[in-house]
Amino acid sequence: MFRLHLWKTLTILGIVLLGFIFALPNVLPANVRDALPSFMPNKPIVLGLDLQGGSHLLWEVDKASLVKTLTTQLRGDVRQNLWNENKIKHTISVRKDGSLVVTITDPAQVEKAATILKKLSQPVQVGLFGTGGQAREIEISRDGNRFILRFSKAGLEARIRRAVEQAIEVIRRRLDELGMTEATIQQQGPERILVQAPGMKDPAMLKKAVGQTARLTFQLLCEAQPTGQKGERVPAGCTDMPDAKTPGRHYWVQTSRRATVEGADLVDAQPAFDGRTGEPIVTFRFNQKGALRFGRLTQKNVGKPFAIVLDGKVVSAPVIQTPILGGSGQISGRFSVEETKLLAIILRSGALPAKLTIVEERSVGPSLGSDSIRAGVMASVIGLVAVLLFMVFTYGLFGIFADLALLANLGMLIGILTAFQATLTLPGIAGIVLTLGMAVDSNVLVFERIREELRNGRSVLNALETGFSRAFGTILDANITTLIAAVVLYGLGSGPVRGFAVTLGVGILTTVFTAYTLTRLIVAFWVTRARPKTIPI
Repeated sequence: MFRLHLWKTLTILGIVLLGFIFALPNVLPANVRDALPSFMPNKPIVLGLDLQGGSHLLWEVDKASLVKTLTTQLRGDVRQNLWNENKIKHTISVRKDGSLVVTITDPAQVEKAATILKKLSQPVQVGLFGTGGQAREIEISRDGNRFILRFSKAGLEARIRRAVEQAIEVIRRRLDELGMTEATIQQQGPERILVQAPGMKDPAMLKKAVGQTARLTFQLLCEAQPTGQKGERVPAGCTDMPDAKTPGRHYWVQTSRRATVEGADLVDAQPAFDGRTGEPIVTFRFNQKGALRFGRLTQKNVGKPFAIVLDGKVVSAPVIQTPILGGSGQISGRFSVEETKLLAIILRSGALPAKLTIVEERSVGPSLGSDSIRAGVMASVIGLVAVLLFMVFTYGLFGIFADLALLANLGMLIGILTAFQATLTLPGIAGIVLTLGMAVDSNVLVFERIREELRNGRSVLNALETGFSRAFGTILDANITTLIAAVVLYGLGSGPVRGFAVTLGVGILTTVFTAYTLTRLIVAFWVTRARPKTIPI
């Protein structure tokens, strides 16, 4: 047991050294970190919102808005399948609860329509991990030639779940382009999204970047436009939309699909300046499909005004001077330079699948964060010093061995968190303090076992070997149960709970390594050099 195999020694010491190398940037000044060679780790550990301050926003998917969007999409699917593809005459009306009433006007085509509509309802998995079987996304009931379509509870939950997943990806792309790579984006519950941006002092910018749906359309204006007189009616086939910049100003915009080009086909958007006026604008470029649709729309409507609509508001309403066949154009609307930059980022990252509303908003000042760091570091230092002194007082020389392993444990823990750029929060510091206390438990088990073997009359080497080997099973059992608890906390918890679970879980892994493997190596060095006749424990 106490033979020092070179490859084992180098492996253990190499792992410990690697941990300290990754932890090193946390104690170096910024200018020294920047001067380090490219192959050296130069990023410090990421501090959470509660340690460096920043913005905390909790968003919720607007169910009413999502149901309205889904109903509109379903209406389009019904029209596409019944009339565009099969020429089945029908009428569609929408009830207040969001359900569609489809009436087939030709009695000879009712059964064919029933078969087509049934195909629109896709199966969805229900229950935890899909164990509850399958249900239909859309419930269809029939009354003669009338069909009533509504989203089932399982179907709506599946769509909300999908919308949340898509929204998280869109938000992540937006924040990455803004340079907020340290932002935390997590799902909370079935329909909420938590966004934390450490270091961001202005939550207004975060709200604008995250909350804007960014649904962009290019729609022709109606021939008649509002004059501002009371009692004006919106013409058939048109809808009333407000001006994005001028309060009280409205436009009547055509709603026909033939008069609309969706911004979903955009492949690029960049901030720029108009060459003639010098005002800030956003240039855009379509993919091939969008370029063809945009080209046809502008070619057929030269001389007519059309609206650039963003999230239901008219950004600008220029007149089509010439056909735009190249698939690119520009958006102007009395923007500031900062607004064009943000709008370009939002358009590039794609539209949110549903409207998000703020449920909770919180800002943490940097002074409060620095106080938290100071208190956390103070608690860690006091706990570490107390544990170090206790081990030396209780176990003498072997207490010093345990202290060396404990310091290596702390260095490796910080190094691993830094290497994986895990976010350190105030509960995470609590996890580190708890790890320091738990780490010496393993050494206590080993040392007490060695004492017991010495009392039973075993020799020095025999007592050491038996103490380490027989205590290992107990050490492993105790730490595995704690590791399971940490995994469950991470899986079911959120925010601060996850921060605690991460540091606790990593701390358990480093504890098992240092308390058994590294302490054993230190004891082996001592036995090889000192060849003791008794054990000072």
